[in-house]
Amino acid sequence: MTSGEGFGKILEELGVVPRELKYYTLAFTHRSYLNESNDATASNERLEFLGDSVLSFVVSSFLYQTRTMDQEGELTNLRAFIVKTESLAKAAGKLQLGKFLRLSKGEELSGGRENPQIMANTYEAVLGALFLDLGIDAVSRFIHQTLLPLFEEEVKKGAPRDPKSQLQEVVQSRFQVSPRYRILSTSGPDHAKHFVVGVFIQERQVGEGQGLSKQQAEEEAATKALLELNKSA
Repeated sequence: MTSGEGFGKILEELGVVPRELKYYTLAFTHRSYLNESNDATASNERLEFLGDSVLSFVVSSFLYQTRTMDQEGELTNLRAFIVKTESLAKAAGKLQLGKFLRLSKGEELSGGRENPQIMANTYEAVLGALFLDLGIDAVSRFIHQTLLPLFEEEVKKGAPRDPKSQLQEVVQSRFQVSPRYRILSTSGPDHAKHFVVGVFIQERQVGEGQGLSKQQAEEEAATKALLELNKSA
């Protein structure tokens, strides 16, 4: 059974009947797999690009219709909270997308099937495959079934205030400047980068964070900076 056929069974459980399994096989083809296989000539990166755009449209439309009193900034913050890497990785984990991935042996050994960035990218690639196979309505139903239910509380109350926003307010109030984020170092291959980010008030570093995405590292750096500033308040 191919990756596409295996995932097709999950789609059918969700009430979705796939037509072209080739799209889903491609959605589960990580680029590392191309280096060790003769049966694949393309990875899922183009599908990921497409799925990212479709995801943004569907979630934006849902929030616009649901959060009728929110202004643009509030809608943007909530959408960012729902579609961030950690959220998509959580949805991918519940669907067990990792077991369908086609990876290189090295990526397999390094835990690629549980890597949050790879899982999030795979979820977006699946959305791209669904769009090409069955259209926007099928993608919308899939997102409403597999992602949005994870954030029912946030959709009701709004996104929790993220640490970067909190730090921005504290620093502007106390120092009359904005915090600045700088990438201190990166490591790992392009498809699994590890970022170390520092946050600075003027030229003084007040926090440092790490993560598999720049956003994740910045949020950790902001959290640590808030703790440090609270100690000196």
